[in-house]
Amino acid sequence: MTETLHRVAVLVLEGAKPLDVGIPAQVFSNRPSMPYEVRVCGAAPGPISGGDGLSYHVASGLEALEQADTVFIPGYREPATTEPPDAVVAALIAAHSRGARLAAISTGAFALAATGLLDGRRATTHWHYTRALAARHPLVRVDENVLFVDEGSVLTSAGAASGIDLCLHLVRRDHGVGLSNHVARRLVAAPYRSGGQAQYVPRSVPEPLGDLFASTREWALAHLAEPLTLQGLARNAAVSERTFSRHFVEDTGYTPMQWVLRARIDLARELLERSDLGVEQIAHRVGLGTGANLRLHFKRILGTSPLEYRHTFSA
Repeated sequence: MTETLHRVAVLVLEGAKPLDVGIPAQVFSNRPSMPYEVRVCGAAPGPISGGDGLSYHVASGLEALEQADTVFIPGYREPATTEPPDAVVAALIAAHSRGARLAAISTGAFALAATGLLDGRRATTHWHYTRALAARHPLVRVDENVLFVDEGSVLTSAGAASGIDLCLHLVRRDHGVGLSNHVARRLVAAPYRSGGQAQYVPRSVPEPLGDLFASTREWALAHLAEPLTLQGLARNAAVSERTFSRHFVEDTGYTPMQWVLRARIDLARELLERSDLGVEQIAHRVGLGTGANLRLHFKRILGTSPLEYRHTFSA
């Protein structure tokens, strides 16, 4: 029996930013390994003036939203002073009422907010526009300190790079960590960044710690089955524990040991999806010791049990 593909529509508005358009089109691109199909559309078929010196020609109009399971709204120029066309707002509302989820990248949050569907909900946008979004749509609970916000059927993200994080988050939500990691490898992207990570951390002087921290994270991923401590991680990074902890939070959105726990749970997810190992064996391989410990953290972080997760996401 042929699997029904999840239909993704990317809605290109006037002034659309090329990276914001390209990210969902690339992540969910039609290929054998992906259970998605993508259509790029506009308010009407034909040419659309874009931002950054690029323009678009789309084959589909708003009828593409009538069959979409997910609709992406890429960012566009001058969002604080322009309104999306009434027909676009009505089509987004209709798609959501039909059960589609709506996901905005960067300033696409302004068009999503114009529907009223973000009223009373958390949302974010590019840090440069968070105050403008809050002023224009005061019923939206704007959070300027996150990469993306998942409110179930409506999602928003910050700048273009966080659009990748949002897309990978949706792949994980739909099909588990294995496919998400596969997509991340194809994109040469970080497989997981916390939605709660700060968008922008101002520093008066750039600090040359990124490479050290990246190599330490890689080292930790290769040693998850072993005891990992803050002291050992800081020693590997050749910095003090206090310095390591402070900058690690800035870089990842987690404390070092929170990040280690998440990494262990992600490895457990992949083993549940792609192996026949039992829960006790997986707990030992990922460094959580016992099946009871794995079940405890799995439930707390993912809201389900390892066996329920395996039933949902195993091939």
